[in-house]
Amino acid sequence: MARAWPAVQIVPPGRLAYGMQLPIVAQSPIFAQPWEADATVDDVVRIAQACDRAGFFYLAVSDHVCIPRERAQAMSTVWYDPVATLGFLAAATRHVRLLSYVYVVPYRHPLATAKAFATLDALSGGRVILGVGAGHLEAEFRTLGVDFARRGRLLDESIDVIVKAFLDEFPDHQGATWTFSGMGLAPRPQQRPRPAVWVGGSTRGALRRAAERGDGWLPQGVPPMGLAEAIGYLRRIRGGEPIEIGANSPWLYVGKPSFDLGPNARSGSGEQLAGVLRELGALGVSHVGVRFRTRSVGELLEQIDAFAREVGPHL
Repeated sequence: MARAWPAVQIVPPGRLAYGMQLPIVAQSPIFAQPWEADATVDDVVRIAQACDRAGFFYLAVSDHVCIPRERAQAMSTVWYDPVATLGFLAAATRHVRLLSYVYVVPYRHPLATAKAFATLDALSGGRVILGVGAGHLEAEFRTLGVDFARRGRLLDESIDVIVKAFLDEFPDHQGATWTFSGMGLAPRPQQRPRPAVWVGGSTRGALRRAAERGDGWLPQGVPPMGLAEAIGYLRRIRGGEPIEIGANSPWLYVGKPSFDLGPNARSGSGEQLAGVLRELGALGVSHVGVRFRTRSVGELLEQIDAFAREVGPHL
């Protein structure tokens, strides 16, 4: 095992935790719904507060700094900064955890990342989950002056640095890229012993990294080997130590929709949809990202409330 520190577990035992990627703040055509293009900041706050009231375990924001022009139509350029967005929502919510899904750590010095998320944890009352990933957009790396070919090695060392900085106000580190000692970081995170670090990605290398360095795993799509085999692979590398395993739901609609939900979608009663999610739990998943097919922010708010009322109690 590359990790030299105990794992942190934060998911409540005995039930399947559920969270949601925040809409509007990332508008890739792959997953954004038409109504999001005209949504407002007030809508973002309303959605976050609905999830907070509904007992969602986390709200998540993803990360891109800049999108090359030739990819703008396929990816959009709307990607809100995760630290700024989660910090803004920390003041509008009370209970829901604040997850970066995922923060492309190789873009930044790891002490800058540790400082940002330690500050967010202090300001939010200990609600941060740091989800990290290696990134995939080569032109973005090139523009930011980061070697794309070294992104995995940079992420590995960055995780080590960040955890040290979460645990120790004056961390010491001697690595291939960064060496420092006697440099203090405060404010300190509120969570003890530290905020959890969940590692994202669905390649074999990302799964190995999650098993060796992470407290949890965040899939980026279905792994090529399949979810069940990926979980088995994680556990074989991890050994006997627990790891908090994530998955993403199909598109959901609580009740009977009056429109075509499209592919990879499920609708039905609360018990029926809970059964879909419990199938993931049976594979070893402990936290699941849910998503709803909707035609307006009002319909999404209704679906969040319906999910909490009709699905959540069955999980």
